[in-house]
Amino acid sequence: MPKGHVFIGASVDGFIARQGGDISWLTQFSNLGEDHGYDAHMARVDGIIMGRGTFEAVKDIEPWFYEKTVLVLSRTLASSDVPRSLRSRVEIVNASPNEAMMIAEERGWRGVYIDGGAVIQSFLRAGLIEDMIISRVPVLIGQGLPLFGALDADVGLEHLGTTIFPSGLVQSHYRVKR
Repeated sequence: MPKGHVFIGASVDGFIARQGGDISWLTQFSNLGEDHGYDAHMARVDGIIMGRGTFEAVKDIEPWFYEKTVLVLSRTLASSDVPRSLRSRVEIVNASPNEAMMIAEERGWRGVYIDGGAVIQSFLRAGLIEDMIISRVPVLIGQGLPLFGALDADVGLEHLGTTIFPSGLVQSHYRVKR
């Protein structure tokens, strides 16, 4: 089974997007000339699995963030909802976390970038996350979509390291304990 890897940014108060899905406060940090470890993260994954909400938030951003294949987990989207320019790189699948990882395994993926709050939570509940790189963006947005929600049980984490970037972004790397 492939290993799930999280690489995500959150406001200091723990939100990954505003209530309506707006991530402009986050994307401004990708334009500061700092890589924030993104290239190294992408080098260790073969593809991306993200949720519908994340896809809706990023599908119109140009240039498109992802050079690797993206599987979008959705029960409501259809292939026709994918912009024409992304159809060769984005596939809509109605699958559980385990089923999505089986699709990734069938494609030969060893590492999978898991993206999106609800998807990360469901993959954590299923025990499919190997590690998480969480970047705290130096902004408070007051309310929005939380990075983490209810879990069935505590999820133990081993801290692997923290990096502070000149932009003020603080990034911590954790391994999920089994």
